[in-house]
Amino acid sequence: MKIAKVNKYIFAALFLAFSYFLGGGIAMFANAYEKDVVNESGGTNWGLGFSGEGMPPTGNATADELKQYDTYYIGDTSKKVIYLTFDAGYENGYTATILDALKKHNVTATFFLVGNYITTSPDLVKRMLEEGHHVANHTYHHPNMAKISSMESFRKELEDLEVAFKDVTGQDMVKYYRPPQGTYSVDNLKMAQELGYKTFFWSLAYVDWYNDKQPTKEQAFKKLLGRIHPGAIVLLHSTSKTNSEILDELLTKWEEMGYTFGDLNDLVQ
Repeated sequence: MKIAKVNKYIFAALFLAFSYFLGGGIAMFANAYEKDVVNESGGTNWGLGFSGEGMPPTGNATADELKQYDTYYIGDTSKKVIYLTFDAGYENGYTATILDALKKHNVTATFFLVGNYITTSPDLVKRMLEEGHHVANHTYHHPNMAKISSMESFRKELEDLEVAFKDVTGQDMVKYYRPPQGTYSVDNLKMAQELGYKTFFWSLAYVDWYNDKQPTKEQAFKKLLGRIHPGAIVLLHSTSKTNSEILDELLTKWEEMGYTFGDLNDLVQ
């Protein structure tokens, strides 16, 4: 029994040391391990590992590996520029306030929308465009795209949204795509590229999408201020009450930290 206990403690100590060696700390190691997983469809869930406050995270793939598929998750990590993006599957009453804050700070954002949003909230979609924002493709139905293996089905999800957008705005949709829930496969990235799309993941996000479990202001700032980093592509949800309440102050705090705000167009030049 004593030998078994000793072996158990030795194993635990070795595991801790090994984890620190790989990831710069248990918290970072667990974070990356939990998110960087192959899902049941054979695709991958986009995941990040953070090594320290203010430091760029590592992703499932490097920026250079992704770039061959016209895919991005982070910008130039030598420049204190933030690229702000929002995902929305539906309108929850907070987008107007978010747009007010963006306008106040002269920030251009990209809104990745689905079919339901475009057809039910055309006035907000038009306002996004009028105020200089991009409206981009989050697919029409928000499915697990990694389960889609045929180009025909993949194309339909993106093109149906393009049609809905043009019906509402009279304009062509910018060719920017974000996989729903960050679930993807390399084949998906190739298909999006073949259709002329640039794919965007993110390098900073937090759990802001549960309506009945919204983060507090303090919880939001802890993540969004502590983990902000040069070149960050930030993902927020415009369905979040917390985001609508903090955005003006959040943008001010980022500005006070020396950050400016870029446009996704700058990343793909």
